[in-house]
Amino acid sequence: MICSNLQIKDNILYFGGRSTVELAEKYGTPIYVMDEQTIRNNCRKYTVSMKKYFGDNARAFYASKACCFKKIYSIMQSEGMCVDVVSPGEIYTAKSAGFDMSKVCFHSNSKNDFDINFAMDNGVGCFAVDNLEELTAINNFAGERGFKQKIIFRVTPGIDTHTYEAVNTGKVDSKFGFPIETGAAMEITKVALGMDNIDLAGFHCHVGSQLFDSDVFVRSAKIMLEFIAEVKAETGYEARELDLGGGYGVRYTENDPEIDIEDNIRQVAEYVKKLCADLNLKEPAISMEPGRSIVADAGITLYKVGNVKRIEGYKNYIAIDGGMGDNPRYALYESEYTVIAAHKANEPCDFPCDLVGRFCESGDIIQPKIKLPESVARGDIIAVLTTGAYNYSMASNYNRIPKLPVIMVNGNEDYIAVKGETFEDLIKNDM
Repeated sequence: MICSNLQIKDNILYFGGRSTVELAEKYGTPIYVMDEQTIRNNCRKYTVSMKKYFGDNARAFYASKACCFKKIYSIMQSEGMCVDVVSPGEIYTAKSAGFDMSKVCFHSNSKNDFDINFAMDNGVGCFAVDNLEELTAINNFAGERGFKQKIIFRVTPGIDTHTYEAVNTGKVDSKFGFPIETGAAMEITKVALGMDNIDLAGFHCHVGSQLFDSDVFVRSAKIMLEFIAEVKAETGYEARELDLGGGYGVRYTENDPEIDIEDNIRQVAEYVKKLCADLNLKEPAISMEPGRSIVADAGITLYKVGNVKRIEGYKNYIAIDGGMGDNPRYALYESEYTVIAAHKANEPCDFPCDLVGRFCESGDIIQPKIKLPESVARGDIIAVLTTGAYNYSMASNYNRIPKLPVIMVNGNEDYIAVKGETFEDLIKNDM
């Protein structure tokens, strides 16, 4: 199995020690199911490894955009994680969950005045600044409040990660950050150092997603530390923090490699320490921003088959009671998934088909060209694996379909972490 929290017993798929068929019967379908213990274990891979190899000042920031609801922030708080956010909605959710807002960093390439003031009013600890207009606004609003706002600058190191174009964010011409290559990063640093209400802590970069080794992080660290050394030589300012971003990958299919997070962090740390010594730099406090690798394998989605359509000589379709409204990732990225018939998990998979949704779009595909048991029929439970990241968070009400509930399992316990929407929820803001 692609994840350690998956088992097959008596032809039934188990997730987090719980029968997926029983969960589907108890809560109905479609539903997201998340395994709390897997989330916690994934957090610890980062918190323990980063302190072990980078030292006590190292921090792991959970990237909220991967999956955001109140229980997630409660887990992050208890596991000693910091979090990054990209919107007032994520800030509000974290605050409502009782998260320590001093451990929050506010990203986004386009923060308006409301966003900045809302973050300041709610005690957000740090801003990841992306442009001059944002920097100027933060300086002004902090001045009105009579304090210095801690910031880091998002810098683009100009690295091509060879990932899918839509998730490659470290290039010079990315919409994110200040490029080093053009001199923009150095210029904005000098501007910030001259501002009265700005506390520049350091720099940040994020170069891509679904990375399975330390190479990209090592290359990023080299460029960023050399830039920090250039800034020190030119201005006398030495950054005290360096955020290397996130991006470690997860296994969506058997073709994806396994990754040892601790060993990768060790490799990056060894390189950072050596390069800092070579460049005569104090080792900055290192941060990383895992998102997908915290929650992806902690989630599955359970559906019920609506119909099986056989088009003789062409193609077979299995249509389910969910689709692109609860998982748009195939439509966006042609993302690969592993699909299992939950109560026929040991049966031979000899029926070639496309798994498609109920939404009124020909592009409503969850996974094409898969094989499931020939016996799959209306009412059967289908499990799509590794859906904990960017499924719930990207869900929509397209076709006026209510959003799904999130069911959390934890050992022998299961509970509703997010209620499913009702039809009344769909119209409550209509006038």
